[in-house]
Amino acid sequence: MDGLLSIGAILALFLLAGGAIALLGGRGAVSFRWLFAAAALVLLNDALLTRAYRLVPDLIGGDWNWQGKLAALAATLALAALPVLGWRASGLTWRQDHLKGPLVVAGLYALLFVGLALAFPNDPADIETLAFQLTMPGLEEEAFYRGVLLLALDRAFTGRVRLLDVDWSWGAALSCALFGLAHAFGVSKGEVSFEPLVFALTAGPSLIAVWVRLRTGSLLLPVLMHNLGNAASLVV
Repeated sequence: MDGLLSIGAILALFLLAGGAIALLGGRGAVSFRWLFAAAALVLLNDALLTRAYRLVPDLIGGDWNWQGKLAALAATLALAALPVLGWRASGLTWRQDHLKGPLVVAGLYALLFVGLALAFPNDPADIETLAFQLTMPGLEEEAFYRGVLLLALDRAFTGRVRLLDVDWSWGAALSCALFGLAHAFGVSKGEVSFEPLVFALTAGPSLIAVWVRLRTGSLLLPVLMHNLGNAASLVV
């Protein structure tokens, strides 16, 4: 029940934000068909990550959510294969456009997390933890949030602002906000919790991943950056 309340509240905030943008932007500013499609994508992703809110047994086991992540990733890839979305449009391509700037950004990102790992060392990680952090977070979350969800939201919001050589829409901002809320917002035993610092540390850096994704047209660098950020403190 808590999981359903959490995702229900997040989707309510998301749809309210979409409605407000529609009112401010005037007629045609928002495609409600794509807005509700994006909301459905978020709900599906959350249901798969939580094994249908714990109704489906964990057949894989382990200390990490392998089953939920793999199910969500499989669904994201299947959705991206649909003609209405498409692999290339979803960023699921090896092709890289305008790579020079994003490589510099990715290098600085890597140096930051390696520096943090050196400054604040952790205990050595076990093999499962290392394997999970080097694969699942980046693959599943980037494919969803910077892939199919970003594509759906870009189609939901028609306005664009050119900044740092990419065209930004409200969809880019909302995809980052949804990513932050997924990490920082929750309902437990009827009590709502929100961690502003966690939100800032997830939604903020995800703007960098969005820029890299839009600039290169590919999810390759965002996936590598994400997994490096998660695993740096475990291997340095």
